[in-house]
Order: sequence, then structure tokens, then C-alpha cells
Amino acid sequence: MATNKDSISKQAQEAMKSAADLKREAEAAEKAARMLISATGGRVGDFMSFVREQGVVGMAVGLAIGTAAGATVKQIVEGFINPAITLLVGSQEDLMKEKWKVVIKESGREVEFAWGAVLSSVITLLATALVIYLVVRVARLDRLDKKKEQK
Repeated sequence: MATNKDSISKQAQEAMKSAADLKREAEAAEKAARMLISATGGRVGDFMSFVREQGVVGMAVGLAIGTAAGATVKQIVEGFINPAITLLVGSQEDLMKEKWKVVIKESGREVEFAWGAVLSSVITLLATALVIYLVVRVARLDRLDKKKEQK
């Protein structure tokens, strides 16, 4: 029984010592932070003004929303548009393999034009643009954007 009490007492003393050490380190960190702020000569205030004036926070929010919107558009294209295209033209992989081969008999030169890959890429681009347009117009996201005043 005495061993348990001794162990608990020892643990409590170690915890108190650790707490005192943490308090000293926190005070030292606070002192260092005050010194750093005073050493910058007001630059922190200038930086915060820059962040507010340039709309850095709004830009960060826009970037986050844009990333999520991009993922959504990608899923719509892959889940709905590509299968619809597959119904119309067959497999997208088969379309991408389509090529025209041109041979010049006199010189023996030949070249292949990968028209299927180009067509597939154009279809994907147009489908993606259509989905983005519809999302922006249906959700009326274009009205959320405030026009900057002319100076």
C-alpha cells in the first residue's frame, strides 16, 4: 500500500515540476514574441493592412470553393457526360485510338494524325464548359460576385 502512495506522490511531484517548466517556457515564448513584434517596427500592422486591402482572405476562400467546384464538375463530366458520349460514339478509348495514316509514296514518308484523341479532348472540354456554365447560371453564382467600382 505504501508503494502505491509513494508512486502517486512521486508522479504528482513530477507533474508539478513539468507544469512549472511549461509555465517558464510559455513566459519565455511570450517575451520572445513581444521582442519580435517590437523588432519589426510596426511591420505586423502593415502586413495586416495589406491582407485586408488586397482581399487575401477572400482569395483563399475563393480558391477553396473553386477546388471543390472543380471536383464536382469533374464528377459530373465523368458520371454523366462521358457515358452519354459513349452512347453516341462508342467507347472513349476506342475514339482516342482513331488515326488517319498518310503515306507519300515517292519519298516513303508516312505520318499518323490522331484525330480521335483531339476530338475526344474537344468533346471533354465542351462538356466541362457546359457543366460549369449550367452550375453558375442555375445556382446564380454570377450574381454573388460584386463588380468593382470604377475609379
